[in-house]
This record gives sequence, C-alpha cells and structure tokens, in this order.
Amino acid sequence: MTEEEKLPERPDTPCVAVCSTTFDEICRGCGRSVVEVAHWVSMGAAEKERVWKRILAQGYPRRNK
Repeated sequence: MTEEEKLPERPDTPCVAVCSTTFDEICRGCGRSVVEVAHWVSMGAAEKERVWKRILAQGYPRRNK
C-alpha cells in the first residue's frame, strides 16, 4: 500500500466559503495561510494531509465565525 493510499478521505478543499485574511495571513474560515490557499491545487496528497491535520487540530474549518 502506498503512502497516498493510507491517507484518510477528505473533501477536495477545507474551504468553507468564509474567506477572510483581512487582519492576518490565516483565513478565518479554513485556517490555511494565504500561501497554502494559493498553492492548494498544486500540492500533493501528503502535503495537503499535513495541512488538514494542522487545521483540524486548531479547530478549523469554521463556519460563521
């Protein structure tokens, strides 16, 4: 089994359409940095999983906050 086959199933993106980076570099909706959002489509599965683990541990994605 490859490393990518071991990864949990996730939505295509953590985006919850609550996009805001007005006051800092982290989106208040999904918890990703501006750079992570910009490069999401070109990231590999393992890199996306690292981001998913971090944002989930931080209580993201958040809706209506």
